[in-house]
Amino acid sequence: MILNAHEKMIAKRYLVPVKGERFIFVVAGFSIGAVALGVAALIIVMSVMNGFRAELFDKIVGLNGHAIIQGYEGRLPNWEEIVDAARKTPGVTSATPLIEQPLMASANGRVEGVLVRGNTVEDIRTNPILNDKVISGDLKSITPGSGRVAIGARLAEALGAYPGAEISLISPEGRSTPVGTVPRIVTYTVGAIFEVGIYEYDQAFVIMPMQDAQTLLLLGDQVGMVEVQVDNPDKVGQVLAPLQPLIQGRGVIVDWKKMNSALFEALEVERIAMFVVLCIIILVAAFNIASSLIMLVRAKTRDIAILRTMGASRGSMLKIFMTVGLSIGMIGIVIGAILGAVFLFFRQGVVNFIQLVTGQNIWDPSVRFLTELPSRTDPFEVAAIVAVTLVLTYFATLFPARGAANTDPVQVLRYE
Repeated sequence: MILNAHEKMIAKRYLVPVKGERFIFVVAGFSIGAVALGVAALIIVMSVMNGFRAELFDKIVGLNGHAIIQGYEGRLPNWEEIVDAARKTPGVTSATPLIEQPLMASANGRVEGVLVRGNTVEDIRTNPILNDKVISGDLKSITPGSGRVAIGARLAEALGAYPGAEISLISPEGRSTPVGTVPRIVTYTVGAIFEVGIYEYDQAFVIMPMQDAQTLLLLGDQVGMVEVQVDNPDKVGQVLAPLQPLIQGRGVIVDWKKMNSALFEALEVERIAMFVVLCIIILVAAFNIASSLIMLVRAKTRDIAILRTMGASRGSMLKIFMTVGLSIGMIGIVIGAILGAVFLFFRQGVVNFIQLVTGQNIWDPSVRFLTELPSRTDPFEVAAIVAVTLVLTYFATLFPARGAANTDPVQVLRYE
């Protein structure tokens, strides 16, 4: 919208309050605040939702891979052939054998359900999700035959375990006796404690070398599954399709979408719903802008009539009041973006402060999966939020601006 010098001067004059117009300026200030709060709320909520999804995806995939080739009955025969074929498949970046079995663990008179994972030593030492999250002990001490395992931080708290402490793993696959099967109990030493940040994993995982897991579970040389990583997670089904004939009758391929479909679909639905609901805040702010402009037009009716008699066109009046309304909207957008950025930067401190003041754990990791409030801002979403706000502001200013442009100077000046 291009304004000449006189139009810019008048628009600037109407944006700055003078004596007797403080109330109109206060209403405009509330409109700016409403726009700022709406934009800030949208940026914060969408960034947190994106961060929540991204953190979950990175940590879940970091430990479970983009897909697993699961053997029937927990055993995958001829797994070496499958691993070799998977590594040669275009689009596959890695394929490693894996054993995973739910068992019981006991220590210090306490018993907890755990999920034993047998990984290759290379995978244990190079997995960034584990290596970057070790809070005590050393993953390098976990070697085949060492009798050492790594456990999650929440599990360590539940069992009262620490590096160097002993825990016993109880497997129902034991030796047969005349009175039935006797559970197999093997004692291990805690070599490292990690905190991935996903409560479910930190509460249950016991990680050990694959050879030790095979011994514990009496698997011989077999494994339970093969973990696969691909270069494009969104096309994991297409990438692994060539492996279907090879594993036919031996197992199934389950990708990350199937393993966590309910969770990620729920997050996507909630994300869209929150965007729509929070847009209502901006819609309310747009109505505030419209009301403040209507009051301004009513207060400036005599000025508009005089300007029209001096030669100002309807288009000039339209542009002046559209500029005033859009300026209010853009000021609100800038303030909202700054508020959103500040909140996201100090988000965890804000959560901790609210918890301290209220005495309530508003971010319980056992409910929300992650131990900290995540955030990941998408520039395209921020641009969409700005665009939606500008569009709503435009339509909110259109009616009062057209009212000002349609003012009849003859009728106004006749009664002034």
